[in-house]
Amino acid sequence: PEGTRVSPGEHPPLKPGFAGLYRALNMPTVPIACDSGLVWPKEGPKLPGVITFRFGEVVPPGLPREEAEQRVHAAMNALD
Repeated sequence: PEGTRVSPGEHPPLKPGFAGLYRALNMPTVPIACDSGLVWPKEGPKLPGVITFRFGEVVPPGLPREEAEQRVHAAMNALD
């Protein structure tokens, strides 16, 4: 939902498309964070390494937009 790789420790806001998908699909959402920014920086060479994916607690469908965005963003940042 952030729409790009970010450097470790960065926490940009979610893109607006997240809310549209969340509402349209009306399904539970699993926040996921990966550490690809450690080995694949936005600038510079892509380095060999292992990328780890971390999965957060399920966010139920049907929440108001602000609450869903807050829960997903907080969960992704906690996984970082």
